[in-house]
Amino acid sequence: MRVFNFSAGPAVLPEDVLKKAASELLEYKDSGQSVMEMSHRSKEYGEIISSVEARFRKILNVPDNYKVLFLQGGASLQFAMIPLNLKKNGKADYVITGQWANKAYNEGKKILEANAVASSKDKTFSYIPELDSSKFDKDADFFHICANNTIYGTRYTDFPDTKNVPLVADFSSCILSEPVDITKFGLIYAGAQKNMGPAGLTVVIIRDDLIRDLGDSVPTMLSYKTHADNGSMFNTPPTYGIYILGLVLEWIENNGGLAAMKERNEKKAAMLYDFLDNSKLFKATVSGKARSLMNIPFITGNEELDKKFISEAKDAGFINLKGHRSVGGMRASIYNAMPVEGVQHLVEFMKKFEEDNA
Repeated sequence: MRVFNFSAGPAVLPEDVLKKAASELLEYKDSGQSVMEMSHRSKEYGEIISSVEARFRKILNVPDNYKVLFLQGGASLQFAMIPLNLKKNGKADYVITGQWANKAYNEGKKILEANAVASSKDKTFSYIPELDSSKFDKDADFFHICANNTIYGTRYTDFPDTKNVPLVADFSSCILSEPVDITKFGLIYAGAQKNMGPAGLTVVIIRDDLIRDLGDSVPTMLSYKTHADNGSMFNTPPTYGIYILGLVLEWIENNGGLAAMKERNEKKAAMLYDFLDNSKLFKATVSGKARSLMNIPFITGNEELDKKFISEAKDAGFINLKGHRSVGGMRASIYNAMPVEGVQHLVEFMKKFEEDNA
């Protein structure tokens, strides 16, 4: 029996996607082979990757002057690839809103002069800081943010206006969850294992003017130009991950696109936040407009009670509710593939737990 999986990543996938993948696991269409066995240079795989990119562009409304790259190394490799590729004046601005934003900042410091223009560390990253544009460096090579903070449950509802400085954003835990205006950004990157598919694939959306010939200053595999010039086929790409992304995109399209995803995600989040805001036992750790639609951390205020809840929830079929090791407590990640019923059943279980333990 399948459980309700609230993992922050690798995360739940739509059942329709898993069933379709299972039906094609041994043989993809009439090719006589699995996608996992298929040469990435074959006609069959060429059709797969081309159709995935086309559907990705359509669903996200990616303009023609942006490249879509299918890469490896996770979002963490982008922490270095971005400053290596975008470095001109040797300066960049960063907003520190959590562990991953901080890791990007620390990696950036190894390559250029990284300026932390704002941080929410003072309150355990439980809010998105107000930004003072007078602190922005107009000569910065880029301005980096993390759009949604998986560990702490915060997100940007308004993106900073960085004028002529390219806005770069880590969308790993919120990509495909709602419509986004790609033109506001110079570069968007996202690991697949939250909302796009299995771990191993990273997608980069990059504006054409940011792809430069860097000669010998950057290793070949770390150059965006290498991958853009070769259609993400310079080396063997994460073929099966790209195939699964295609199935996820097909599922999104069949279920109303990103507008429908947003509506459903808002419904799920409101359901859980409403319970937490009125609970006598549980408390959300984030308040206000910065609350994430994807990752909802909460606590009881008692570590032993938290442990009891996590244990009993697991026994009841709700798994991966333990909060990140750096903050403790609980966290429900409710990505696109988490059905509304999953959140409904979780809230019912939490109500019963509250009655028994408050």
